[in-house]
Amino acid sequence: MNRAEKQALIEDVNARFTKAQIALVVHNNGLTVAQMSELRRKMREAGAEFKVAKNRLAKLAAKDTKFANIAELLKGPTAIATSEDPVAVAKGIVDFAKANEKLVIVGGAYGEQKLDVSAIQALSKLPSLDQLRGKIIGLLQAPAQRIASILQAPGGQVARVIAAKSKQG
Repeated sequence: MNRAEKQALIEDVNARFTKAQIALVVHNNGLTVAQMSELRRKMREAGAEFKVAKNRLAKLAAKDTKFANIAELLKGPTAIATSEDPVAVAKGIVDFAKANEKLVIVGGAYGEQKLDVSAIQALSKLPSLDQLRGKIIGLLQAPAQRIASILQAPGGQVARVIAAKSKQG
């Protein structure tokens, strides 16, 4: 890898760090190509980016970003998952790690706050942003549905009374 390629990689990883809310570091020692492809697919579905990068270059990319504190985690065969949705990426990594013991969660950072493995696992158990949005919409729609059913009730009662009178008569 020449100097220009290294600089391009540093800029790419730095851009990922800049737009992300969370960065998770994992060790991927012994994963097959098929397993790595499956992990990348799951990360894309979760709205995350997954990158295997040289540790020294990743440390340079993290420098002067909110993820500068993950530099000490970058040892060994590491990969970095970044995302704007912290819960979705944590769920994806934790679920994949449960199924593949060769993927080891090392740690990460949420903004400038450092995360250990237990914090990442706790984060993965929270409802995702989409699930929370769905619950909020459901709560907002419930009162409107009640109001509509109350307003329709008198009309329905009048219709039943008229139907009953027509049968009598």
